[in-house]
Amino acid sequence: MTLAELLRLARQRLEASGIEDAALDARLLVEHFTGTSRSDAIAWPDMVTESQAVAAVEAALERRSAGEPVHRILGFREFYGLELSLSAQTLEPRPDTEILIDAILPFMRDVAAREGACRVLDLGTGTGAIALALLANVPDATAIGVDVSADALATAARNAAGLGLADRFTALRSDWFSQVNGRFHVIASNPPYIRSDDIAGLQAEVRLFDPVRALDGGEDGLQPYRVIAAQAAAHLEQDGAVVVEIGNTQRLEVISIFENECFRLLEARRDLGGNDRVLLFAVA
Repeated sequence: MTLAELLRLARQRLEASGIEDAALDARLLVEHFTGTSRSDAIAWPDMVTESQAVAAVEAALERRSAGEPVHRILGFREFYGLELSLSAQTLEPRPDTEILIDAILPFMRDVAAREGACRVLDLGTGTGAIALALLANVPDATAIGVDVSADALATAARNAAGLGLADRFTALRSDWFSQVNGRFHVIASNPPYIRSDDIAGLQAEVRLFDPVRALDGGEDGLQPYRVIAAQAAAHLEQDGAVVVEIGNTQRLEVISIFENECFRLLEARRDLGGNDRVLLFAVA
């Protein structure tokens, strides 16, 4: 089978299964399992693909047709220009979370320039996406990535090593702040913020393949923010900052939670869809 034929077969198979981005997903799967690129498909459409690669693509198409997200099948996803491995106990890092990186980087660069270092605590690190993106962009920064999942921590550590950031990243198993010592210039988190009763109504690709523990924010979706707001000040350096991702209807409630714990809002940012997405706080 030629590369062009395999691409066409993959697209048609996914279209028939009702996959929304069939052409894109087909291309990603074919390129990954054949070791080719988009340029190859243009320059050498008649390239013959090996039977093992064809079989791997067909198996991947079966998984995608059954609803498994394409990046779960690939085993990695790009975030802020970094390729991050995924595992069963990690969320897929998503483009909306890149807004958090944009919001806190100027603050971190100022701290690093002034003090020669910037210490980051990433709560609920998962793949390590937030911590590693920050480290990759602030050479004087170090980070501790906290998670309750040993699987997630192993994935984050593996990602740090693969990106050459292992010497500045520490994975720590902790239930929020329970095992955390010391103070940090930045505390960052993309915590679970879905209401427990809303989990069942999420898209199947999220509900069935993302770890529920990383989605479920309790009865009102706000419990993790209460924990962070109540304990963050004890772990912040003077003039430190807390930055959190939020659900698109939670802006006023999360601001109120932090203000009740003597924080003040420094900045609020929206995502590319115009939805409230990131809040940045300092101690009042």
